Amino acid sequence: MDGGNPMGLAKLKSNPGDRTLVYESAGVNSANAHEGLSRLTAHITRTWHERPPELDLGHFANVIEIGGQGVAFCTDGVGSKTLIAQMLQKYDTIGIDCVAMNVNDLICVGATPVSMVDYIAIEKADPDVLEQISVGLTQGALEAGISISGGEIAQLPGIIEGYRPGSGFDLVGAAIGHVDLSRIITGKDVQPKDVIIGVRSNGIHSNGLTLARDVLFNKLGLKSGHRPEELDISIGEELLKPTHIYVREALEIMRSVSGLKALVHITSEGLFNLARLPAEVKYVIDALPPIPAIFKMIQEAGHVDNDEMFSVYNMGVGFCFVVQESSADDAIAVITSHGKEASRIGYLETSSERVVSIPARNLEVAKSRKIPNKPQSRG
Repeated sequence: MDGGNPMGLAKLKSNPGDRTLVYESAGVNSANAHEGLSRLTAHITRTWHERPPELDLGHFANVIEIGGQGVAFCTDGVGSKTLIAQMLQKYDTIGIDCVAMNVNDLICVGATPVSMVDYIAIEKADPDVLEQISVGLTQGALEAGISISGGEIAQLPGIIEGYRPGSGFDLVGAAIGHVDLSRIITGKDVQPKDVIIGVRSNGIHSNGLTLARDVLFNKLGLKSGHRPEELDISIGEELLKPTHIYVREALEIMRSVSGLKALVHITSEGLFNLARLPAEVKYVIDALPPIPAIFKMIQEAGHVDNDEMFSVYNMGVGFCFVVQESSADDAIAVITSHGKEASRIGYLETSSERVVSIPARNLEVAKSRKIPNKPQSRG
């Protein structure tokens, strides 16, 4: 689901001026998404009276106790990234994104991902396309160390439409994992002087594609095969890069690095996802890694200001670990051993509310009110 500010984040500092949000003008209305979500959650929590989950709504995944064991579960999809696959007629990586968006959420509650099912809604069942989607699902599952234990294919002409006639599809997954009920990670124990470790993304991942398509293809009139000098591949190939999967390094850190406080998947709302953690502290991001060229292109060509860019995109950081300062080097060493780039990107300060501050960009936001959940943006 697309959404621009669904977390109740109040801007404390930024200077956007009078303008229409570019993401909203591209067709994404976050206010409506938030209102709809609030109404939805008001009903579904009525089902909790007999078997309530271990966590409130709003975490990246939830946990149910079954026979004394914690079973973690979540669901997510790849959004309009499917349109990029259709543009390029390349379908063998989009399944990796589907796996990634699910397993990367599961590990945020301390769970070990185990298995996943997929749902493919398709305009016209094309055996070659379905096979290629399965290639990516399989690759992603193997990388995450999970099985794909089932799924569903639904032919929905008239509901699903694509980039060209007959090409439309949507791809969603639901994943489960296990976690000891005494070892669920929520971030409630983070405290001042803890360190934020940022793991590099490999680009846009699976968020903000609606805005990217609107700016690059509609406003600039570029073709998916165009290769600008800022990139070493075509724009279409850049947007289709599969989302990084952070499972193996996360599980090793859980096992071997003391002082792990929180894990945060950087999806919609970008680094402001840190404010989803329950502790009232300030997250100061003072050492951002270099911002990938694709984000600079979108920002400059679309005249998108900093607060919106950092609210829509990961801006080069795909995942964060919050650890005590003495454990930071050990965590970075584990991540590096798994072939990812990681560095200290910030630290925590005392605060009376949950705040994320990016001083170099003159950005500071606070979670101003309790919101029961967060609609994910897969634009």
